[in-house]
Amino acid sequence: MSREIVGAERATQTLCFAAPLLPGTSSSDREEMLSCWHGVRSDDHTASRRRHGISRESVWIQSTPNGDVAVVLIESADLPNALLGLATSDEPFDVWFREHLLTVHGMDMRAGMTLPELVLDFGG
Repeated sequence: MSREIVGAERATQTLCFAAPLLPGTSSSDREEMLSCWHGVRSDDHTASRRRHGISRESVWIQSTPNGDVAVVLIESADLPNALLGLATSDEPFDVWFREHLLTVHGMDMRAGMTLPELVLDFGG
């Protein structure tokens, strides 16, 4: 899902998607995301997101009958450039983050990603 929220200063673009977790990686993903939120990676995570213009990032782990998925929400005034920055940055945290995504999701950000299709947007 991707949508644009227009405020007093500038538009915020929102992206929400689900990324399946590879079998046996949910605990690792949970621990690493918590470390980005409140732990040892928090300062580096915050610096990364500010550098790339990301104003909000939330991640939930959802259990399903077919395995766990991470539900990800990202907001930025310029989503394409924010995602490009994450995919191409040589900053140590960004490199680690891409490696983590590859390990727990099998996703290679450098290869690009297909954005989800918005099929319902009530109130927008």
